[in-house]
Amino acid sequence: MFVLGISGGIGSGKSTVADILRAHGLEVLDADKISHEVTKAGGSALSDIIDIFGPEFIDENGALDRAKMADIVFKDSKSLDLLSLIVHRKVFSEMDYKRRLLKEAKVKAVAMDVPVPAKEGFLDKCDQVWIVSSDDELRIERLEKRGIHRDDAIRRISIQLSQEEYASLGDIVIENNGDIRSLETKVIELIKSELISRGIDLSLDYDYCNSLERENTENLNEIDNSNNLDD
Repeated sequence: MFVLGISGGIGSGKSTVADILRAHGLEVLDADKISHEVTKAGGSALSDIIDIFGPEFIDENGALDRAKMADIVFKDSKSLDLLSLIVHRKVFSEMDYKRRLLKEAKVKAVAMDVPVPAKEGFLDKCDQVWIVSSDDELRIERLEKRGIHRDDAIRRISIQLSQEEYASLGDIVIENNGDIRSLETKVIELIKSELISRGIDLSLDYDYCNSLERENTENLNEIDNSNNLDD
C-alpha cells in the first residue's frame, strides 16, 4: 500500500489539499480529527495531559479544554513540545491501526494529513511527502478569517517549523498562494503524475471547487429561507 504524507504549517492549506484528494477518491487519515478523538472525554491522551499540565486543562465535560491549552502552548514552545509528544504518540498509534485495516482490505493507497511531520510515525511511514506552502501574510489572513486575532496568528506561525524547514522534509512542495481552483489544478496534476502513474485508481471527473460552490450556495439559500419565514 502506497502511503502519501501531507503536511504544512497552520493556514497553508494542507487540509484543503487533503480534502481535494479525498474528494477524488483517496482514503485520508486526518491527524487533527484523531487528535480530537484522543483528547475528548475518555480519550487515551487525557491521563498524560493531566499528569503533565494539571486537571485545570480539562473542561466541565471531561475533555481537553482546547482554548485554554492553546493559550499556553502557542506562547511557550516547550509546552507545545510536551503536548505534541503526548498527543502525537496516541495519534500515530491510531493511524498505524487504521493503516493496517486499510492494508488488510487491499486498499492501494492512503494519505496521512499531519500538521507536524515527525520523523517517527510519519516520515518513516510515508513513501512520499507533499508539503503545502503559502506566504506567511496570506496564512495570517486565512487565520484571521477563522476568527484568530492577527497577533495570535503570527505567534502560532512563529512557533511552528519555518517554510524552509517544512520544505526540506518533503519530496514535493505545493505552493498555495492562489485561489482554490488553482490549488485543485495542481493537486490533480500530482494525482496523475504521482498516484495514477503508480496504478492507484482515482477519479479525475469530480470537481471539488464546483461542489464547494454548490454547497455554499445551498447554505446561503437555507439562511435566506430561514430569514423569510411567514410571521
